[in-house]
Amino acid sequence: MVNNELLLLYVAFALVVGIAVGYFLRLLISLGKRGSMELEVKQILLEAREEAKNITADAQKKADEIRERAETEAENTDEKRKTTEDRLIKKEELLDKRQLSLDSEESRLKEKQSELDSYSNETKELEERLRQELASISNMDEKEAREEIFKVIKHDYEEDLMHRLKKLDISGEERMQQKAKEVLVSSIHRLGNSVASEIMSTSVSIDSEDIKGKIIGKEGRNIRTFEKAAGVELIIDDTPGAILISSFDPIRRQIARVALENLILDGRVQPTRIEEEIEKAQAEVNQIIREKGEEAVYECSIYNLDNRITSILGRLYFRSSYGQNVLRHSIEVSHLAGMIAEEVGADVLVAKTAGLVHDIGKAVDHEVQGSHVEIGKRILEKFGAKPEIIKAMQAHHEEYPYETLEAKIVQVADSISASRPGARRDSVENYLKRLSELEDMALTFDGIDRAYALQAGREIRVFVTPENISDIDAVELAKNLARKIEGELRYPGEIKVNVIRESRTIEYAR
Repeated sequence: MVNNELLLLYVAFALVVGIAVGYFLRLLISLGKRGSMELEVKQILLEAREEAKNITADAQKKADEIRERAETEAENTDEKRKTTEDRLIKKEELLDKRQLSLDSEESRLKEKQSELDSYSNETKELEERLRQELASISNMDEKEAREEIFKVIKHDYEEDLMHRLKKLDISGEERMQQKAKEVLVSSIHRLGNSVASEIMSTSVSIDSEDIKGKIIGKEGRNIRTFEKAAGVELIIDDTPGAILISSFDPIRRQIARVALENLILDGRVQPTRIEEEIEKAQAEVNQIIREKGEEAVYECSIYNLDNRITSILGRLYFRSSYGQNVLRHSIEVSHLAGMIAEEVGADVLVAKTAGLVHDIGKAVDHEVQGSHVEIGKRILEKFGAKPEIIKAMQAHHEEYPYETLEAKIVQVADSISASRPGARRDSVENYLKRLSELEDMALTFDGIDRAYALQAGREIRVFVTPENISDIDAVELAKNLARKIEGELRYPGEIKVNVIRESRTIEYAR
């Protein structure tokens, strides 16, 4: 019994000791884990602080860079603003000076005008007194007296007046030395060939109406892709055997025409194929533009132009004016200007170069605002053309004053090329209407028997009745008819008025 109790005591004591030892071991293990976790937390905090320092340093560096750029841009902006202000101040000073000059000139002109008005009034008063005295002496009014004086002069001095008029004509021609006519006639004769107009068609022919359905595509997918990629509008209507291409840009029309013809030949019309063909057509047309510009420069023997000017010049191959190809017209103006410059002793190279580029602004006038002269001037200035070339080309439509002899030569050459026979096309209806108006205008004068318009309306020959019209009347008739044509008709170049008075005497011997 005692042994059992001791055994129980030993067991109880062993349990107590085991529990105490287990608790102590658990306490030691938990304390170890806690120290390890604290170390990990401290390590994470250290790494976070280091990363925060790096981020702060990077942010500070970027902030410094942004501040430096902002300060630099602000300085540049201030400099530009100061430069602009200085330029505006100079312009204002210049405008003020010009305004003062204009004001003084205006006051001087007003004084001159007042003097002229006073002289005119005095002259009118004197003329009125003379008319009254003449009327009282002759017992005729002013109109009757004038007609009577003219009759007497025409009757008594008609032959003398005719001789004097002829002498005046001869002396005038001698003063001009006939140089202008000789130069122009020589130039026109050397370059008097008729140029066939090259119009780039905007209509594409098709063999079958089924092709229109392919071009349109399912729900209009193909035609929308084509119009978007080419920048044109396709007009597919009931017109048999044709598809029309509409665009204000002749280059785009040509690209669209080439691409559409290739698509029709290939037969595969789908969006991907459409984009590929348009890219090929663009490369092909750009190559044509470069080649045409280089051919024009080579034909005119001009080798000092920038390649970019040459490329822009080639675009004129696809531009026409009144049926006349603008590039061929420019080449012709260059040749004419060179011939005239050689005759009158001007700079041939400047005249030829200015003649070749005088219409270069027409290559982009549908894309850039302004007249083609102003656009061409900006193009030449941008690409480094010589100032004398710019001065010579900018005055061919009289938008700028003639500063050099070459400028007048280019204007004359441009007029010759545009107005000579065969250069530009016109419809048959307008052509016949212009000739008919010219003949009808001549027949409105009294004493005219017949009138014929010749040389495409550049000459009007008038036959008068010799019994009603004398030689001096014929001279006066020619002048009056020329004035009436100038005032009422619109025409290129000039019209020669040729009045013919012929008298015949017929007698029979029996």
